[in-house]
Amino acid sequence: MLGVSPDYRVQIAWRLLEEKDGPMLRHGLQEMHGQALHLPRRPKDRPHREHLARRYEAFQQGV
Repeated sequence: MLGVSPDYRVQIAWRLLEEKDGPMLRHGLQEMHGQALHLPRRPKDRPHREHLARRYEAFQQGV
């Protein structure tokens, strides 16, 4: 349903973006699509981009 790209952006599965199910779906998930994550100040505390890339690839294949 939800993935995080290596550039720290939230991506919502297209099948959910196309759904018309009410305000919880629209405000809870659909509006998050494309939004940047708020990252920790210290780079060492941020998610590792290579790990995100692997998980994001799996997310894209499942969409």
